[in-house]
Amino acid sequence: MFCLGNGYCRGRDMNYDGFQIKAFEAGTGLWHARIRRADLEPVVIDGVSFPELEVGFAWSNEDAAIADAKSRIDYLNQRCVNVQPKWEAAHV
Repeated sequence: MFCLGNGYCRGRDMNYDGFQIKAFEAGTGLWHARIRRADLEPVVIDGVSFPELEVGFAWSNEDAAIADAKSRIDYLNQRCVNVQPKWEAAHV
């Protein structure tokens, strides 16, 4: 999130389905989003560990970047990527 001295901020952080989404403007009108697990553990995809993922394209607005991040999270959760906390995975 980018904040100017007058308190005006560009970007939004939120939680969605076990992930944190950070939307940010990388340039004028170029919105992106990063996702990471809410428990701060890495996302494991096909055995490769990622501390966070930058998703999608340069969207024209923040809401589009967030919507894309949510769709990626839905896909990851459907794909059964390792999104369980370690202690749950160890007891399965």
